[in-house]
Amino acid sequence: MGIISDIDTAIGNIGESLSGVLTFMINNPDAIAFLIVFAVTIASAIFVVISQEVVHSAFYLALTTVCVAITYFFLEAEFVAIVQLMVYVGAVTIVFAFSIMLTRSKIMEGKGGDEDG
Repeated sequence: MGIISDIDTAIGNIGESLSGVLTFMINNPDAIAFLIVFAVTIASAIFVVISQEVVHSAFYLALTTVCVAITYFFLEAEFVAIVQLMVYVGAVTIVFAFSIMLTRSKIMEGKGGDEDG
């Protein structure tokens, strides 16, 4: 009988804990938004690594840096967030994507020339 009552007490404690977490989340919508941004950031960072297409990886990297900038807004560091957007998304990622696209066109032209001649 002691084990069953201990299990019942443990289940009751878990239920109270979940109730407290749900109450906190309902009262703090910022926490819900942060968790959503967190999940998108982690997912896009994983897709940067596992994506087969290099261009897709570049755009997943852009999404990751946008999510990091949103996190800076949550931390009330607006200047850092804007710099993050301008430097990483606006410059580095786009230059990376363009260089991939231009390099691929040169490679494709080389292959096309070999087949024709």
